[in-house]
Amino acid sequence: MAFQQGLSGLGVASKALDVISSNVANSSTVGFKASGTVFADTYAAAMGGGVNNLQVGMGGNAITVRQSFTQGATTATNNPLDMAIAGNGFFQVQRNNNSTAFTRNGQFDLDSNGYIVTPLGERLMGYQTLNSDGTAAFIGATAPRALQIPPIGIGAKATGTDAVPVGFRGNLNSADAAKAAAPAFSTTDSSTYNFTSSSAIYDSLGNQHAMTLYFRKTAANTWSVYSEFRPLGGTPTLVPATPETLTFDSAGNWATGGPIAIAALNPGSGADPLNFDINLSSFTQRNSGSAVFEITQNGTPPGELASVSVSNNGLVQGRYTNGETRDLGKVILATFRNPNGLASVGDNLWVETRDSGQPALAGPGDGLNGTIGSGRVEESNVDMSQELVQMIIQQRNYQANAQSIKTQDALLQTLINLR
Repeated sequence: MAFQQGLSGLGVASKALDVISSNVANSSTVGFKASGTVFADTYAAAMGGGVNNLQVGMGGNAITVRQSFTQGATTATNNPLDMAIAGNGFFQVQRNNNSTAFTRNGQFDLDSNGYIVTPLGERLMGYQTLNSDGTAAFIGATAPRALQIPPIGIGAKATGTDAVPVGFRGNLNSADAAKAAAPAFSTTDSSTYNFTSSSAIYDSLGNQHAMTLYFRKTAANTWSVYSEFRPLGGTPTLVPATPETLTFDSAGNWATGGPIAIAALNPGSGADPLNFDINLSSFTQRNSGSAVFEITQNGTPPGELASVSVSNNGLVQGRYTNGETRDLGKVILATFRNPNGLASVGDNLWVETRDSGQPALAGPGDGLNGTIGSGRVEESNVDMSQELVQMIIQQRNYQANAQSIKTQDALLQTLINLR
C-alpha cells in the first residue's frame, strides 16, 4: 500500500510545485494574485461500524488551489488612464464576446472608438450617459455600460448661460478725489474717470468680446459706473446708456448699486443676443489702490478634447483646449461575498460563479469598495522569498515520497528473493 501513498505524495508535491511555478512566472504580472495549494489526507472507506484503531491513511490529496487577494504594491506610470485599486473591488470589463469579467489589472488605454480598454481590448464598464450631440456625461448611477470618450469637442457657451452673472471683486480707492461735473465722462479721456477694468465675454458662437467698466467718483462714498461693450471687430457702445450709481457705507463696504443688466445685446456675427448681469456687490472702498482681484464669467469658446484622467472616486474627466473640465463617466467596482469562489479564465480575468455570489456594483470609495489611484498600477502580490522557500520544501517532499516508493520496492524485492 505504500506505493499508493507514495504516488499520492508525488502527485501532491507536483501539484504544489505547479502552483508555485505559476506564482513565480507571474511575479511581474500586473494585478496577479498568488495562489496556494490546500492539502488533505485520504482514507479508504472502512467496512462495518465502530472505530478502527488500525486505520492507515491512503496518502494525501490537493483539494483546492486558493488565491490570496491581499493588496499588492502600486507603481506609478506615465499613463493617466492606468488605475490601481487600493482596497476591495474588481474592475468590471466587457469581453470581446460581450460577456462580463472582472480584473485587478488596471492597465487601460483608449481605442480608436474612444472606449477605455485593456491591452486585449476588453472594455471598462462604468456609469455614463451619452448626450444627443454625442458628448458623454456622468449623471448619477445608470445601468453599467462600456465607458466611451467620444473624440469630439464641446461647443461654445455664451456668457450668462443659466443666468450666471459676470462678477467683479475689487477695491476702489477711497482716497481718490471726486471728479468735477465738467468735463463730462468720456471713454477716450482718462481724466474723466478714476479706474477702469475689463472682462472677456463670449457669444453663442464662441466669439470673444470685451465688457469694460469705468469707475468715476462723484462724491464721498459714491461712484458712477459706466459699462462699455466692445464687440469683436465692431464699434464700442455704452450699454446701458446711463451709468449705475455705486455707494459704500462708512466702513467701505458695498451698500447699493447694481447689478448692471445687459439685455438683448446683439454681438453681431449671427450669434444669439447676450443677456447677463454684472455683479458689483463684491466691491469695497478703502484707502488702498484701486484694483480688481477676481473676475468670473461662465462663457467659453469651443474646445477640443486635450486629455483624459480619472479621480480617486472614479470620475473620468475630460480636459478641453478651452480650459473646461467635464465629468464624462464614472468607473465602477465590483465586490463579492466570496472572492475565492471566482473562476480564473486567464489573461488576469475572473468570472463569477455560484460560489462567488453575484457582484455588488458601486463607485470607488462607496460601501466596501476601495479607492482608485490614477496613473498607477497594482503589482503582483507574489512574495518571491516565500515562493522560493516553498519550492525547496515541496522539492524535499517530492524526494521523500519517491524515497518511500523506493523503500517499498526494496522490501518487495527482499520478499520475492526468499527461498
